[in-house]
Amino acid sequence: MNKYKICVYAISKNEEKFVDRWMDSVSEADEVFVLDTGSTDNTVQKLKERGAKVSIEEIKPWRFDVARNKSLDLVPQDADICVCIDIDEVFEKGWRENLEKIWNDNTTRLRYNYNWSFDENGNPEVNFYIDKIHIRNNYKWTHPVHEVLTYFGDNETFLTTDAITVNHYPDKNKSRSSYLPLLELSVKENPDDDRNVHYLGREYMFYGKWNECIDTLIKHLNLPTATWKDERSASMRFIARSYINLNRYDEARMWLDKAINETPYLRDPYVERALLEYKLENFDEVEKYCLDALKITNHAKTYINEPFSWNHTIYDLLSLVYYFKGNNKLALEYVNKALEISPNDERMKKNKQIFEDNIDKGE
Repeated sequence: MNKYKICVYAISKNEEKFVDRWMDSVSEADEVFVLDTGSTDNTVQKLKERGAKVSIEEIKPWRFDVARNKSLDLVPQDADICVCIDIDEVFEKGWRENLEKIWNDNTTRLRYNYNWSFDENGNPEVNFYIDKIHIRNNYKWTHPVHEVLTYFGDNETFLTTDAITVNHYPDKNKSRSSYLPLLELSVKENPDDDRNVHYLGREYMFYGKWNECIDTLIKHLNLPTATWKDERSASMRFIARSYINLNRYDEARMWLDKAINETPYLRDPYVERALLEYKLENFDEVEKYCLDALKITNHAKTYINEPFSWNHTIYDLLSLVYYFKGNNKLALEYVNKALEISPNDERMKKNKQIFEDNIDKGE
């Protein structure tokens, strides 16, 4: 017999192709509630056919926090546990049983495993904890975009588990065009919120607004609440990327050095420095920073992690460095390591053949 009443809630808009997969994933819940915000396809009909309780309301002007809160309002007050999961996300089976084992009457919120992206072989590429499972009351979503759950009660109590996993399979055709104006609004509403200032600077980078990115992320770094070193290091790396795009390489190096000093325990700034030096054909420097990165073996579970720090990139760079230095044996050794991670990469397979041919020639 189930110990708790568990309700899933979500927002939807034109998610027809994901409905069956999602409903299969959340079927372990007692009830499923969805706020549809204006679908023009068969999303609503399919959700209802699969047993979801669907309400329809357009949110104007659009804000993610308003939509999330209205979807949470659909969940009845007698729910013990609320589970927010988007329709492009999938629970791995058995999540409810594991949730009931972990949860206790003092718990207010749960952190669990989240695979945000996968590589070409289906292996998790960016993995971190999320925390969208919570009690029914005293929580509210805040911020127009990159919204977060904010607790308004006493004694928020987290539990953390790896026994529950959500996999993210995004619709790559969906537009992010609303994100930038919503982030600008979010920072206007809360100019001292370090998290959103960081996100805004990152969004400027995505849009190629290099000077805006630099100015915004320097503001982030100067905020007294910007104390999470991993995120500070990311801001420094993004500033460096902007300077690279402005062809201002000395300033890029300076900011990458700052990032390394901020987080010497993360691979990411070392790899970005190696990529910069490769672009500038400074192969001794590429070798140095790649080997420094490989000394770091702890892969922290945060969204800050870059895929290129843990995929084939470091080994690929080293193989190229040793090839240009005339050491085909080391080049072959490292390209083989790269191919163990990405066996279908045609460029690296061609490089491997070149290295082998050179070795056969005695080069």
